[in-house]
Amino acid sequence: MFNVGDKIVYPMHGAGIIDSIEEKDILGEKQSYYILKMPGEVKIMVPTAKAEAVGVRNIIDKGSADKVIGILEKDETEMDKNWNKRYRDNMDKMKSGDIYEIADVVRNLSFKQKEKGLSTGEKKMLLNAKQILVSELVLAEHATQEEMEQLIDTKINTSFMMFRADEIEEESVVNKFIPFNGTGTSDDV
Repeated sequence: MFNVGDKIVYPMHGAGIIDSIEEKDILGEKQSYYILKMPGEVKIMVPTAKAEAVGVRNIIDKGSADKVIGILEKDETEMDKNWNKRYRDNMDKMKSGDIYEIADVVRNLSFKQKEKGLSTGEKKMLLNAKQILVSELVLAEHATQEEMEQLIDTKINTSFMMFRADEIEEESVVNKFIPFNGTGTSDDV
């Protein structure tokens, strides 16, 4: 059981602070709900009886936050080449509510985006995973959203340059598809 003022994580939504615990009558059923204040003034109601079953947990501590940041500094983990399988694997990681798995998703999809871009679904997943990661780190590190977003981006950019920069061709995306010989025309023409 959590109390008012506790900082908790609601999987797939992110971290917030319990604003109140209220009895609500919804569809003729009276239940107790945690009223969770999320970043951006969003409020979510979580049934207290089902909180543990859906994976609600306390936020991580400072030491764990440092380990999460450490994940962002590492090389990407092996991902399936098939975008559909990769999407399902990443969705399972996000549904787990495990902050380390979410950091893994953020790093891996960020690397993939820098290398060759992401599908629309994976772009949305990356944005959602980043939002979830930022929301918990803001509370764990007592920082602002902007500070955490900047820290995450910096760590990912640094690790990408360390582990992947040599593999990326210096050509632009256009040159990969339309090779120019320097005169403004294609060699094939």
